[in-house]
Amino acid sequence: MTVSQLNEPTPSSVRSVLWPSQCNVFCINRKIAPALSIEAFFRLVNRLGLNKVELRNDLPSGKVTDDLSHQQVRELAARYHIEILTINAVYPFNRRSEEVRQLTESLLKEAQAIGAKSLVLCPLNDGSEVPASETLGALRDLAPLFAFYGIHGLVEPLGFPQSSLRSAHQAQTLIHDARVPFKLLIDTFHHHLYPQAADEFSQVEVADIGLVHLSGVDDSRPREQLTDAERIMLTPKDRLGTCEQVKALEARGYQGVYAFEPFAPELAQWSEADIEREIEQSIALIQRHWRLRPSRYSVRGA
Repeated sequence: MTVSQLNEPTPSSVRSVLWPSQCNVFCINRKIAPALSIEAFFRLVNRLGLNKVELRNDLPSGKVTDDLSHQQVRELAARYHIEILTINAVYPFNRRSEEVRQLTESLLKEAQAIGAKSLVLCPLNDGSEVPASETLGALRDLAPLFAFYGIHGLVEPLGFPQSSLRSAHQAQTLIHDARVPFKLLIDTFHHHLYPQAADEFSQVEVADIGLVHLSGVDDSRPREQLTDAERIMLTPKDRLGTCEQVKALEARGYQGVYAFEPFAPELAQWSEADIEREIEQSIALIQRHWRLRPSRYSVRGA
C-alpha cells in the first residue's frame, strides 16, 4: 500500500459530500489546533479531504515550524498532500523599523524554505495612529524583499477600533498607490467590526483579494467590544453574517480560497475529534447557504 493510499481521506460526514474541487476552496488555519503537532495537524486536514493550511508564528512554541527543520516540514507536507498557503504574520508591518524589516525577511526566508506561497502583513493595532503615508512607505520598503524571495504579500486590515488600518478599501488604495504587487486578505470578523465596511464593499476590487478568513461569533456583546477571544467556528447563530459575506463575494466573482481562522482560547482544549466536527459542521453550514456556484460548493446528489 502506498503512502497516498494510507492517507486517503475516510468517506464520512462532510468528507463524503465534498466534490474533488472543494478541497481547493477551503483552507485550515493552524490557530484552530494550537495543541496539535504539525504532523498531527497535517494528518487531520488530510483526513477531512482538504489540502490547504496556514501556519503561524504566534502559537505556543513561538516558531512557525515548532522544533522541526524546514526539510521535515516539507516532507510532512508532501506525505499528507498539504499545500502551505501562508505564514501568519508580520506585525506590525506598517511600523517602519529595522526590527520589522528583520522580522519580515526572516519569515520570508522561512516561507521560501518550507514552500509557503504567501506571507500575511498585519497593521499596528495598539491605538497609535499611523499616517497613510507611513503605511504606503512601509509597503514600498517591504515589496523588494517579497520579490527577492518569490513570496506573495497579503495585507490584512484589522477592524478593531484601535487598529491603524481598518478599511479594506483604504488598504487596496494604498497598495495601488505604492505600486506593489500585494493583495488583500479579507477577514469576515474584521469586516464586521469596521462600521463602514459594508458601504465600502462595492469599491473593493475582487481581483485584488488573495484570501478570505472565516470565523463566527455567537457572543452578544456590542460589536466594538468584540475581541479575538470571541471568534469561534461557524454556527447558525453567527452574528458576523459570514455566509452572507461570502455569498456577496461570490456574487461579485470571487473564486479564491476561504480559510477557517477561529481564535477563541478554548481551541487549545479541543481534541482532534472536536476540531474535525467543527470544521465539518462549518463546511456543511456553508454548503446549505451557498448555491451560486454549484461546481465549487454543491453537496453530491443535491
